[in-house]
Amino acid sequence: MNMTLTATGSVTVIGECVADAFTDPARSTPARLALSVLPGGGPANTAVALARLGTPTRFLGRLSTDVFGTLFRNHLRASGVDLSSAVTAPEPSTLAIADLDDTGQATYSFFADGAADWQWTADELSTTAPADTVAVHTGSLALMRRPGGIHIEDHLDKAREHATVSIDPNVRPLLVPPAAYRQRLPHWCALADILRLSEDDLALLLPGVTPEEACDTWHAAGARLVIITLGERGALASLDGARTQVPAPTVDVVDTVGAGDAFTAGLLHRLTALGHLGGRLAALTLEDTTDACSFAAHVAALTCTVPGADPPHADRLQPRSDQFT
Repeated sequence: MNMTLTATGSVTVIGECVADAFTDPARSTPARLALSVLPGGGPANTAVALARLGTPTRFLGRLSTDVFGTLFRNHLRASGVDLSSAVTAPEPSTLAIADLDDTGQATYSFFADGAADWQWTADELSTTAPADTVAVHTGSLALMRRPGGIHIEDHLDKAREHATVSIDPNVRPLLVPPAAYRQRLPHWCALADILRLSEDDLALLLPGVTPEEACDTWHAAGARLVIITLGERGALASLDGARTQVPAPTVDVVDTVGAGDAFTAGLLHRLTALGHLGGRLAALTLEDTTDACSFAAHVAALTCTVPGADPPHADRLQPRSDQFT
């Protein structure tokens, strides 16, 4: 695989920034819990990873004026993300307390009521996208929570006129019942060309259904490319029912925070570089799907080797490019 392909268009990402507060055992005592706060949130993580890979990336987010909002702006700008269309919001930032298990998997407690991320208005999303925008990616809580989610859906409907639409449901059952996602998912599939989700999402959305059966269900609802990431087992991709599965590179895992978001970024970066974004994926082949998913799996694996959602820059991909030749 040629790891140096350059993106040929820009990607717009819509969604939330979340302050991920991780417990810090080294600084904690029985009477004091120390936390280390890192910038996170699925869409923001994806935007950062895209920009670090070299794809021109615009982030549409509602960024609070609080201390976490400042953290988000610094993080996004340092990674090269365009914030010219982001909204300065008076509401507070979303906070998540993350607890890691022995395998590096995170579970979250959210503090999100009334947060800036969900308060989108139609006027805030009416900004015309740059002419070189080839894809719009969104998902997670910003697409699900009200009142903003409906306005994002309307924005996607208009964006489809010129851009590929990518959605990652990123189910968060602590904040929104899975049944609510199930109700909206058929509509999202009708809007989306690409649907990327994890096997944990699948278990919540379609309990007892195999990944292959789920792909067929979501194809029937409108999504042409469905990808289910399978953790250390790689990823299953289905293009109009034709399947391919790619392995996950073997790495020393620190934690898995942001790995799915990094996979999505790697996928969109590669599909942009291969010239497939900007419409309904009409020319996409299973061979190029496999290529893009293999690249995405590599990006996700590298993200697992460092703490938190800290995806790699493009120059980190080169030393191990022999894995893909």
